[in-house]
Amino acid sequence: MTLKQKVLLSLTILVIFSTLLLIVFGDNGVVDLHQLITRHDALVQENEKLARENIRLYHQIERLKHDPDYIESVARQELGMIGKDEIILKPRTDKTPK
Repeated sequence: MTLKQKVLLSLTILVIFSTLLLIVFGDNGVVDLHQLITRHDALVQENEKLARENIRLYHQIERLKHDPDYIESVARQELGMIGKDEIILKPRTDKTPK
């Protein structure tokens, strides 16, 4: 092998290696592609979670519009309301020791 062929081979190897580094680590390279895929997967999961939450809230709204028993249970649990003609009995707490 002549000196000219050795230099040409070395330059070719250097160019191929530089191109490989640019493909892997450069802008829009393999590393960026992996990060984008990871971000995309996370956004898809978040989107699915929000879609499920929207469906749950839609069903809850429909029940609040049309289901009197559900409205009553929400009023009792969340607002602490009582029904008509109901009495709340609270046990008396004695502060004096026996």
